[in-house]
Amino acid sequence: MADRGAHPLSFPDDWPDHPDPILVLNRMGSFDWDLDAGVMQMDAQAHEIFDVRPDEYDDCPTTLSVRIPPAEALRLDATVSQALKDGRENYGAYFRVRRRDGSMRWTHTQGYIRRDDTGRPHRVIGIVRDATQELDDAEARREQAAQENARRRQTNIVQLTTAALAHARTVREVIDALKDTHGLTHLGATSLVMGLVEAGRIRLVAEGPEGSFVPGTDVTRIDEPYPMSEAVRTLSPRFIESPEDFADRYPGLWEGITGLHITSAAYLPLIVQGRPIGGMGLLYSDRRGFTADERNILVALGSSIAQSLQRAMFYEQEMDLAQKLQQAMLPRTIPSVPGADLAVRYRAATIGGSLGRDIGGDWYDLIPLPGGRVGAVIGDVQGHDTHAAAVMGQLRIVLRAYAAEGHPPATVMARASVFLDELDTDRSATCLYAEADLSTGLLQIVRAGHLDPLVRRADGSCRRVCVPGGLPLGLSAEFGRLDYPVGTIELDPGETLLLCTDGLVERPGSDVDDGIETLSALIAEGPDDVRELADRLIDVAEERGGDDVALLVLRRRVLDSQRPGGRLRQRVTPGDPEALAGARRMIRTAVGAWGAGERADEIELVADEMITNVLMHTEGAAVVTLRALTGGEPRVRVEVEDTSSALPRRREAGESGVSGRGLLLIEALTDVWGVEARGGGKCVWCEFVVEKEPDPV
Repeated sequence: MADRGAHPLSFPDDWPDHPDPILVLNRMGSFDWDLDAGVMQMDAQAHEIFDVRPDEYDDCPTTLSVRIPPAEALRLDATVSQALKDGRENYGAYFRVRRRDGSMRWTHTQGYIRRDDTGRPHRVIGIVRDATQELDDAEARREQAAQENARRRQTNIVQLTTAALAHARTVREVIDALKDTHGLTHLGATSLVMGLVEAGRIRLVAEGPEGSFVPGTDVTRIDEPYPMSEAVRTLSPRFIESPEDFADRYPGLWEGITGLHITSAAYLPLIVQGRPIGGMGLLYSDRRGFTADERNILVALGSSIAQSLQRAMFYEQEMDLAQKLQQAMLPRTIPSVPGADLAVRYRAATIGGSLGRDIGGDWYDLIPLPGGRVGAVIGDVQGHDTHAAAVMGQLRIVLRAYAAEGHPPATVMARASVFLDELDTDRSATCLYAEADLSTGLLQIVRAGHLDPLVRRADGSCRRVCVPGGLPLGLSAEFGRLDYPVGTIELDPGETLLLCTDGLVERPGSDVDDGIETLSALIAEGPDDVRELADRLIDVAEERGGDDVALLVLRRRVLDSQRPGGRLRQRVTPGDPEALAGARRMIRTAVGAWGAGERADEIELVADEMITNVLMHTEGAAVVTLRALTGGEPRVRVEVEDTSSALPRRREAGESGVSGRGLLLIEALTDVWGVEARGGGKCVWCEFVVEKEPDPV
């Protein structure tokens, strides 16, 4: 049997001499299969699973045929071959192994396929494990379920009604479960009426069959001469044996329902902990009288329904509190962002189809940052209850605080993860934080177990932007302080960034990647206006139902009075004087064309110092980027990237007085400067305010 649930695997360079301890602890073996050489190395645990000694296995996969029956081998080969042919990154399969003693054991394998630049597979890294107990347990569970289903079919009327109420979470669902065709069949009644006790009165919440409502009975006093009122008042049932009995004991009510052809009725008090919470009437049109056993069954039935009804009432109270809590935790307003069109949406999860709303931990946020930047957040706390909503609110607040303090995106996410872990809650959370400079379109993105962002281009096409990611928030205690790599993308004018939670893409039985492709198609076909687009996507989520959804849509726009800024980039490698001279010429030419005026020499001097520092103090190349920032106060921005994670530090000037003054120079000549993490390296940047708005080159 094939299993598509495999996950990418990675092993250290000295594998298999030092196997992964996590695999060893979980009794998993690992293998490394060189497809070109036809060699498959296995560790000791894998030898044990296949029941072969090291001296019996020559690193050739065909040697394992002594342990894998031919039919199993054919099926396994077909699964692997299909995965290689389809271009998939991984595969998974169950197969049987015959051990030395002749016993058959189920085995499961997962493999990650590595391909070259042309897409040709050349290596498979994977794990194997004994799956016999797992499948035996699954079979046992299936057998147990079958036995329980058989017993359920033979249960009595009270158990059938209780099963019908098992998934009813609201008062409306309890009523509907009892009133639908199957519910009434279980009850043996033609129709039912139900009332709830509120402030000494009984309010009717279920009126029986269509046309059966008796005027004046929607709200009645407990002391009125009605069978439901008597049952609630005396805490004992009222059984009506015949039409004549009904007309004699309750003439006012009987006159209103004579046309329904009722032959008997049972009115039951709904009692919880000795207190009546309501009453229920079962009306019959095909029977007269009740035996002692039938009366006992109906009394037990009333107790079961009362418990379900009270649970539903508590649930509605909790949901009302939770929804108010979540509304208070989500941002009340979203700030306007110059240079961007914004739309945010939240849709609570549906429960029981369209009967109600659940509570969840999804959230969005938009954080104004210094320098005209903005932070966009989307996240999802595990769970659908008040605890999830409370954790969401705390996490949103601290993440906003860390971002507003000016920390780089990776630090914001790492600190938020530590905070969630220190809350001592059992909840984790996925999150994506994007810091955007809309004057340049530069976005720095960190992702904690969350979905990748989507970008719709100006031509309407939509693409998934794959950015590096880390583990969900709140797992620091298990894995230590978590690192979150930073991905950088550029959002051009007219392009739209879309962040969402998994409720917009996940469906039971479907793959997340398929859901993202479907969502991308919807975005591509959707309207240009971000608010209309957000409404369209939420409408689709509403139709599908399921999990709660948070959505943030940001479109970078260009004002009519605004011209796009210029951008130049060049790579300077160590030992290449021509590249360094070319970069200097590029800087000199650009700042002159951009009208930097008296600041041209300062910009050239600082940029040269930043490039030289990279070439002198790191082992890699420097990537220098110049940007003309338009809109608002015109600026020139210089960025120099390198692959070293070491931050620049202030040093004392040397004896010759020609070194150690780099940071002093940058601080003295620039208007603002800083350092940002970029993947495994960093970017030192600075900005200069110029007198006139730069013209693009």
